[in-house]
Amino acid sequence: MRFAEPWAFALLAFVAAYLWFAWPRRRRAPAATLGLPALTLLGNEPPSGRERALWWPVALRALALTALVTALARPRSPGEIRDVTMNGRNIVLALDVSSSMKARDFAPDDRITAAKRVLERFIDERPGDFMGLVVFASRPFTQAPLTDDRAVLLDLLQRVDIGILPDGTAIGTALAMAENHLKDLPRRSGVIVLITDGGNNTGTPDPIVAAQIARAIGVRIYAIGMSARRGARMPGDAWVRGMGQQYQQRELAYGEQPAVLSMRDEQLLRTVASVSGGTYYRASDLSSLDRIVRDIDRAEKSRLRERQILTWHEHVAWLLVPALIFLCVELTLRSTWLRTVP
Repeated sequence: MRFAEPWAFALLAFVAAYLWFAWPRRRRAPAATLGLPALTLLGNEPPSGRERALWWPVALRALALTALVTALARPRSPGEIRDVTMNGRNIVLALDVSSSMKARDFAPDDRITAAKRVLERFIDERPGDFMGLVVFASRPFTQAPLTDDRAVLLDLLQRVDIGILPDGTAIGTALAMAENHLKDLPRRSGVIVLITDGGNNTGTPDPIVAAQIARAIGVRIYAIGMSARRGARMPGDAWVRGMGQQYQQRELAYGEQPAVLSMRDEQLLRTVASVSGGTYYRASDLSSLDRIVRDIDRAEKSRLRERQILTWHEHVAWLLVPALIFLCVELTLRSTWLRTVP
Protein backbone atom coordinates (compact mmCIF):
# COMPACT_ATOMS: atom_id res chain seq x y z
CA MET A 1 0.00 0.00 0.00
CA ARG A 2 1.30 3.44 -0.96
CA PHE A 3 -0.03 6.98 -0.66
CA ALA A 4 0.05 9.37 -3.60
CA GLU A 5 -0.41 12.47 -1.38
CA PRO A 6 1.16 11.64 2.00
CA TRP A 7 1.22 15.33 3.00
CA ALA A 8 -2.54 15.02 3.71
CA PHE A 9 -1.80 13.20 6.96
CA ALA A 10 -0.77 16.55 8.44
CA LEU A 11 -4.52 17.28 8.68
CA LEU A 12 -4.79 14.62 11.40
CA ALA A 13 -3.60 17.35 13.76
CA PHE A 14 -7.06 18.95 13.41
CA VAL A 15 -8.68 15.63 14.29
CA ALA A 16 -6.56 15.46 17.45
CA ALA A 17 -7.53 19.05 18.30
CA TYR A 18 -11.20 18.19 17.85
CA LEU A 19 -10.91 15.27 20.28
CA TRP A 20 -9.07 17.46 22.77
CA PHE A 21 -11.82 20.09 22.87
CA ALA A 22 -14.91 17.95 22.25
CA TRP A 23 -14.30 15.03 24.60
CA PRO A 24 -14.23 16.92 27.96
CA ARG A 25 -17.36 18.88 27.03
CA ARG A 26 -19.45 15.76 27.56
CA ARG A 27 -18.36 15.85 31.25
CA ARG A 28 -19.29 19.48 31.96
CA ALA A 29 -22.66 20.56 33.32
CA PRO A 30 -24.92 22.62 31.02
CA ALA A 31 -24.56 26.38 31.26
CA ALA A 32 -28.25 26.78 32.25
CA THR A 33 -29.45 24.43 35.04
CA LEU A 34 -32.76 23.74 36.73
CA GLY A 35 -32.66 23.49 40.55
CA LEU A 36 -34.14 20.33 42.07
CA PRO A 37 -34.33 19.02 45.61
CA ALA A 38 -31.35 17.00 46.70
CA LEU A 39 -31.64 13.34 45.79
CA THR A 40 -29.20 11.90 48.26
CA LEU A 41 -30.77 8.49 48.04
CA LEU A 42 -29.73 8.29 44.39
CA GLY A 43 -26.15 9.42 44.96
CA ASN A 44 -24.69 5.92 44.53
CA GLU A 45 -26.71 4.98 41.45
CA PRO A 46 -24.50 3.82 38.55
CA PRO A 47 -24.61 5.90 35.33
CA SER A 48 -27.21 4.86 32.84
CA GLY A 49 -26.49 3.37 29.44
CA ARG A 50 -27.16 6.70 27.76
CA GLU A 51 -24.63 8.44 29.99
CA ARG A 52 -22.01 5.85 29.24
CA ALA A 53 -22.68 6.25 25.51
CA LEU A 54 -22.32 10.02 25.36
CA TRP A 55 -18.76 9.67 23.96
CA TRP A 56 -19.96 7.67 20.94
CA PRO A 57 -20.83 10.65 18.69
CA VAL A 58 -17.45 12.27 19.35
CA ALA A 59 -15.63 9.04 18.56
CA LEU A 60 -17.70 8.45 15.42
CA ARG A 61 -16.98 11.94 14.10
CA ALA A 62 -13.26 11.52 14.81
CA LEU A 63 -13.27 8.20 12.93
CA ALA A 64 -15.11 9.81 10.00
CA LEU A 65 -12.60 12.69 9.84
CA THR A 66 -9.67 10.25 10.04
CA ALA A 67 -11.11 8.20 7.17
CA LEU A 68 -11.60 11.38 5.09
CA VAL A 69 -8.00 12.50 5.71
CA THR A 70 -6.71 9.06 4.76
CA ALA A 71 -8.81 9.16 1.60
CA LEU A 72 -7.34 12.57 0.77
CA ALA A 73 -3.86 10.94 0.95
CA ARG A 74 -5.01 8.63 -1.89
CA PRO A 75 -4.07 5.11 -0.78
CA ARG A 76 -3.34 2.86 -3.73
CA SER A 77 -1.66 -0.41 -4.64
CA PRO A 78 0.28 -1.41 -7.76
CA GLY A 79 -1.73 -2.75 -10.66
CA GLU A 80 0.05 -3.80 -13.84
CA ILE A 81 3.82 -4.20 -13.25
CA ARG A 82 6.55 -4.59 -15.88
CA ASP A 83 10.16 -5.57 -15.24
CA VAL A 84 12.57 -3.65 -17.50
CA THR A 85 16.22 -4.53 -18.04
CA MET A 86 18.46 -1.61 -18.93
CA ASN A 87 22.11 -0.64 -19.01
CA GLY A 88 23.71 1.36 -16.26
CA ARG A 89 26.91 2.96 -17.53
CA ASN A 90 28.07 6.56 -17.87
CA ILE A 91 30.32 6.74 -20.93
CA VAL A 92 32.25 9.69 -22.34
CA LEU A 93 33.62 9.30 -25.86
CA ALA A 94 36.85 11.27 -26.40
CA LEU A 95 37.44 11.64 -30.13
CA ASP A 96 40.61 13.04 -31.73
CA VAL A 97 39.84 15.64 -34.46
CA SER A 98 43.40 16.67 -35.27
CA SER A 99 44.40 17.04 -38.94
CA SER A 100 46.02 13.58 -39.11
CA MET A 101 42.57 12.01 -38.61
CA LYS A 102 41.82 13.01 -42.22
CA ALA A 103 44.11 10.27 -43.50
CA ARG A 104 42.25 7.94 -45.84
CA ASP A 105 43.72 4.66 -44.64
CA PHE A 106 40.53 3.09 -43.17
CA ALA A 107 39.11 2.22 -46.60
CA PRO A 108 36.76 3.34 -47.90
CA ASP A 109 36.77 6.15 -45.32
CA ASP A 110 39.25 8.43 -43.68
CA ARG A 111 40.02 7.93 -39.99
CA ILE A 112 37.54 10.46 -38.64
CA THR A 113 34.67 9.10 -40.74
CA ALA A 114 35.48 5.51 -39.77
CA ALA A 115 35.57 6.44 -36.10
CA LYS A 116 32.23 8.28 -36.32
CA ARG A 117 30.61 5.38 -38.16
CA VAL A 118 31.68 2.84 -35.54
CA LEU A 119 30.71 5.12 -32.67
CA GLU A 120 27.26 5.57 -34.18
CA ARG A 121 26.64 1.84 -33.89
CA PHE A 122 28.10 1.83 -30.38
CA ILE A 123 25.72 4.62 -29.27
CA ASP A 124 22.71 3.10 -31.02
CA GLU A 125 23.19 -0.29 -29.34
CA ARG A 126 23.37 0.99 -25.76
CA PRO A 127 19.89 2.21 -24.75
CA GLY A 128 19.66 3.23 -21.12
CA ASP A 129 23.26 4.45 -20.83
CA PHE A 130 24.19 8.07 -20.29
CA MET A 131 26.76 9.05 -22.88
CA GLY A 132 28.70 12.21 -23.71
CA LEU A 133 31.12 13.34 -26.39
CA VAL A 134 34.40 15.27 -26.00
CA VAL A 135 36.34 16.20 -29.14
CA PHE A 136 39.92 17.39 -28.97
CA ALA A 137 42.88 18.61 -31.00
CA SER A 138 45.23 21.12 -29.35
CA ARG A 139 42.47 21.65 -26.78
CA PRO A 140 39.29 19.77 -25.88
CA PHE A 141 35.68 20.77 -26.34
CA THR A 142 32.51 19.20 -24.92
CA GLN A 143 30.43 18.44 -27.98
CA ALA A 144 27.71 16.74 -25.91
CA PRO A 145 27.36 16.44 -22.13
CA LEU A 146 26.10 13.21 -20.60
CA THR A 147 22.64 12.41 -21.94
CA ASP A 148 20.38 9.42 -22.50
CA ASP A 149 18.92 11.01 -25.64
CA ARG A 150 20.64 8.98 -28.35
CA ALA A 151 19.09 11.00 -31.19
CA VAL A 152 20.65 14.22 -29.90
CA LEU A 153 24.00 12.55 -29.32
CA LEU A 154 24.06 11.02 -32.80
CA ASP A 155 23.21 14.37 -34.35
CA LEU A 156 26.03 16.10 -32.50
CA LEU A 157 28.43 13.32 -33.47
CA GLN A 158 27.54 13.88 -37.13
CA ARG A 159 28.51 17.55 -36.80
CA VAL A 160 32.07 16.68 -35.72
CA ASP A 161 34.72 17.34 -38.36
CA ILE A 162 38.38 18.17 -38.79
CA GLY A 163 39.23 21.84 -38.28
CA ILE A 164 36.73 22.76 -35.58
CA LEU A 165 39.67 23.15 -33.16
CA PRO A 166 43.28 24.34 -33.57
CA ASP A 167 45.56 21.51 -34.63
CA GLY A 168 47.45 19.39 -32.11
CA THR A 169 46.84 16.37 -29.85
CA ALA A 170 46.08 17.19 -26.21
CA ILE A 171 45.25 13.73 -24.86
CA GLY A 172 45.79 14.56 -21.19
CA THR A 173 43.60 17.68 -21.36
CA ALA A 174 40.85 15.77 -23.15
CA LEU A 175 40.90 13.02 -20.52
CA ALA A 176 40.70 15.63 -17.75
CA MET A 177 37.61 17.19 -19.37
CA ALA A 178 35.99 13.78 -19.79
CA GLU A 179 36.73 12.92 -16.15
CA ASN A 180 35.10 16.16 -15.08
CA HIS A 181 31.79 14.85 -16.47
CA LEU A 182 32.13 11.62 -14.47
CA LYS A 183 33.72 12.66 -11.17
CA ASP A 184 30.47 13.11 -9.20
CA LEU A 185 28.85 9.87 -10.38
CA PRO A 186 28.95 6.50 -8.54
CA ARG A 187 32.34 4.80 -8.58
CA ARG A 188 32.98 2.11 -11.19
CA SER A 189 30.07 3.36 -13.32
CA GLY A 190 32.16 5.76 -15.44
CA VAL A 191 33.98 4.83 -18.65
CA ILE A 192 36.05 6.85 -21.12
CA VAL A 193 36.55 5.57 -24.67
CA LEU A 194 39.55 7.42 -26.13
CA ILE A 195 40.09 7.31 -29.92
CA THR A 196 43.26 8.93 -31.24
CA ASP A 197 45.93 8.42 -33.91
CA GLY A 198 48.84 10.21 -32.30
CA GLY A 199 50.83 10.86 -29.19
CA ASN A 200 50.29 13.69 -26.73
CA ASN A 201 52.09 16.83 -27.90
CA THR A 202 50.42 19.70 -26.06
CA GLY A 203 48.27 20.64 -23.08
CA THR A 204 48.15 19.71 -19.41
CA PRO A 205 47.89 17.55 -17.40
CA ASP A 206 50.13 14.78 -18.63
CA PRO A 207 48.11 11.74 -19.86
CA ILE A 208 49.62 9.53 -17.14
CA VAL A 209 48.50 12.01 -14.48
CA ALA A 210 45.04 12.08 -16.05
CA ALA A 211 44.96 8.27 -15.92
CA GLN A 212 45.87 8.34 -12.23
CA ILE A 213 43.04 10.78 -11.60
CA ALA A 214 40.68 8.46 -13.46
CA ARG A 215 41.72 5.54 -11.25
CA ALA A 216 41.19 7.68 -8.12
CA ILE A 217 37.60 8.51 -9.08
CA GLY A 218 36.81 4.98 -10.30
CA VAL A 219 36.78 5.65 -14.06
CA ARG A 220 38.21 3.18 -16.61
CA ILE A 221 39.84 4.35 -19.84
CA TYR A 222 39.71 2.26 -23.01
CA ALA A 223 42.30 3.69 -25.42
CA ILE A 224 42.09 2.95 -29.15
CA GLY A 225 45.08 3.84 -31.29
CA MET A 226 44.21 4.30 -34.98
CA SER A 227 47.45 3.58 -36.82
CA ALA A 228 47.93 4.00 -40.56
CA ARG A 229 49.10 1.29 -42.87
CA ARG A 230 52.29 2.02 -44.73
CA GLY A 231 51.56 3.56 -48.12
CA ALA A 232 48.20 5.14 -47.19
CA ARG A 233 47.84 8.76 -48.32
CA MET A 234 45.98 11.85 -47.27
CA PRO A 235 43.15 12.85 -49.65
CA GLY A 236 44.01 15.56 -52.12
CA ASP A 237 41.17 17.81 -50.96
CA ALA A 238 42.06 17.69 -47.24
CA TRP A 239 42.09 21.04 -45.47
CA VAL A 240 43.09 21.94 -41.94
CA ARG A 241 41.30 24.67 -40.02
CA GLY A 242 42.71 26.53 -37.09
CA MET A 243 42.15 29.72 -35.12
CA GLY A 244 39.22 30.79 -37.30
CA GLN A 245 41.19 30.71 -40.57
CA GLN A 246 41.69 28.07 -43.22
CA TYR A 247 45.11 26.67 -44.05
CA GLN A 248 46.06 24.36 -46.86
CA GLN A 249 47.24 20.86 -46.01
CA ARG A 250 50.66 20.76 -44.40
CA GLU A 251 53.51 18.50 -45.46
CA LEU A 252 53.55 15.55 -43.07
CA ALA A 253 56.64 14.09 -41.42
CA TYR A 254 56.58 11.05 -43.69
CA GLY A 255 56.07 12.89 -46.96
CA GLU A 256 52.65 12.09 -48.38
CA GLN A 257 52.06 9.24 -45.93
CA PRO A 258 49.99 9.76 -42.75
CA ALA A 259 51.78 9.32 -39.45
CA VAL A 260 51.99 5.85 -37.94
CA LEU A 261 51.74 5.37 -34.19
CA SER A 262 55.25 5.04 -32.85
CA MET A 263 56.19 2.53 -30.18
CA ARG A 264 56.53 5.40 -27.74
CA ASP A 265 53.01 6.66 -28.53
CA GLU A 266 51.55 3.19 -28.20
CA GLN A 267 53.33 2.65 -24.90
CA LEU A 268 51.84 5.90 -23.62
CA LEU A 269 48.30 4.85 -24.57
CA ARG A 270 48.86 1.37 -23.15
CA THR A 271 50.04 2.87 -19.84
CA VAL A 272 47.11 5.30 -19.70
CA ALA A 273 44.64 2.45 -20.12
CA SER A 274 46.44 0.12 -17.71
CA VAL A 275 46.78 2.70 -14.92
CA SER A 276 43.04 3.42 -15.00
CA GLY A 277 42.04 -0.26 -15.11
CA GLY A 278 41.08 -0.25 -18.79
CA THR A 279 42.59 -1.75 -21.94
CA TYR A 280 44.55 -0.49 -24.93
CA TYR A 281 43.64 -1.56 -28.49
CA ARG A 282 45.27 -0.88 -31.83
CA ALA A 283 43.05 -0.51 -34.89
CA SER A 284 44.63 -0.65 -38.34
CA ASP A 285 41.47 -0.85 -40.46
CA LEU A 286 37.72 -0.41 -40.28
CA SER A 287 36.93 -4.03 -39.42
CA SER A 288 39.42 -4.14 -36.55
CA LEU A 289 38.09 -0.81 -35.22
CA ASP A 290 34.55 -2.15 -35.32
CA ARG A 291 35.63 -5.36 -33.55
CA ILE A 292 37.43 -3.37 -30.85
CA VAL A 293 34.43 -1.17 -30.11
CA ARG A 294 32.21 -4.25 -29.92
CA ASP A 295 34.65 -5.80 -27.41
CA ILE A 296 34.40 -2.67 -25.28
CA ASP A 297 30.62 -2.79 -25.58
CA ARG A 298 30.55 -6.38 -24.26
CA ALA A 299 33.06 -5.61 -21.49
CA GLU A 300 31.01 -2.69 -20.20
CA LYS A 301 27.58 -4.26 -20.13
CA SER A 302 25.94 -3.62 -16.79
CA ARG A 303 22.35 -4.77 -16.65
CA LEU A 304 19.99 -3.13 -14.17
CA ARG A 305 16.54 -4.54 -13.53
CA GLU A 306 13.93 -1.89 -12.91
CA ARG A 307 10.32 -2.57 -11.97
CA GLN A 308 7.93 -0.13 -13.62
CA ILE A 309 4.38 0.26 -12.30
CA LEU A 310 2.12 0.96 -15.27
CA THR A 311 -1.25 1.21 -13.48
CA TRP A 312 -2.50 1.74 -9.92
CA HIS A 313 -5.55 0.53 -8.03
CA GLU A 314 -7.08 3.46 -6.11
CA HIS A 315 -8.70 2.65 -2.73
CA VAL A 316 -10.31 6.01 -1.93
CA ALA A 317 -13.84 4.60 -2.13
CA TRP A 318 -13.06 2.04 0.58
CA LEU A 319 -12.53 4.96 2.96
CA LEU A 320 -15.23 7.37 1.80
CA VAL A 321 -18.02 4.83 2.35
CA PRO A 322 -17.07 4.11 6.01
CA ALA A 323 -16.66 7.86 6.61
CA LEU A 324 -20.20 8.55 5.39
CA ILE A 325 -21.55 5.66 7.49
CA PHE A 326 -19.83 7.01 10.63
CA LEU A 327 -21.26 10.50 10.01
CA CYS A 328 -24.77 9.14 9.43
CA VAL A 329 -24.67 7.05 12.62
CA GLU A 330 -23.38 10.04 14.59
CA LEU A 331 -26.15 12.35 13.37
CA THR A 332 -28.75 9.67 14.04
CA LEU A 333 -27.55 9.16 17.62
CA ARG A 334 -27.36 12.91 18.32
CA SER A 335 -30.91 13.46 17.11
CA THR A 336 -32.52 10.40 18.72
CA TRP A 337 -31.29 8.26 21.62
CA LEU A 338 -28.39 10.51 22.66
CA ARG A 339 -30.17 13.80 22.13
CA THR A 340 -29.29 16.29 24.87
CA VAL A 341 -30.88 19.57 25.93
CA PRO A 342 -29.48 22.07 25.57
